[in-house]
Amino acid sequence: MTTVLIVDDQPLQRFGFRMLLESSPGFEVVGEAAHGAEAVRQVAALRPDVVLMDVRMPGVDGIEATRRIVATGGRSRILVLTTFDLDEYAHAALRAGASGFLLKDAQPEELLAGIRAVATGDAVIAPTLTRRLLDAYAHRLPGPQPGGPDGAEDPRLRALTEREHEILVAIGHGWTNGEIAERLVLSESTVKTHVGRVLAKIGARDRVQAVILAYDLGLVRPS
Repeated sequence: MTTVLIVDDQPLQRFGFRMLLESSPGFEVVGEAAHGAEAVRQVAALRPDVVLMDVRMPGVDGIEATRRIVATGGRSRILVLTTFDLDEYAHAALRAGASGFLLKDAQPEELLAGIRAVATGDAVIAPTLTRRLLDAYAHRLPGPQPGGPDGAEDPRLRALTEREHEILVAIGHGWTNGEIAERLVLSESTVKTHVGRVLAKIGARDRVQAVILAYDLGLVRPS
């Protein structure tokens, strides 16, 4: 059973999510919150598997709430909901530690699949969609700071083997495990093992965070 906390300032939106989840096997709604501060308190008290987090809310918004929740080091993973004109907020939420995001007009089955994916430690966003989104907003990402270390000197990269470095670059390009396996002539199981090691060494919660790191360090640039 996957436990879910619904966070949205719109009562009808929360009601709709609750109805969907309660009518779907394998999900339990353990609580609701109407703003970010309440979400932080509810997560501490209820420890849900997944937090369904709206971005724009009065007071503490979804980005700041995500940052506070992730900072506690708890087990709850955050799935951010956004709209087409708010993708830049989704970027900020991913940087704050969210495990992915979906558009609010996603189909019910997409939302349920996304919650399941986040609960099991996967990124919600398909790698190709991640790449397109980051490409579209890459100009918003901070570049290397003058006088600062370049990507090659970053301690997170120094911990990687040559093969793991290749895998991180491939993740940054938005390739699936199957695509990485084909391009690097590896089995998918070997790629999966490498991906897990890369995420552990760079301290990424999931694949989405690895993509962002690859962009931050200049390993991947917009196409």
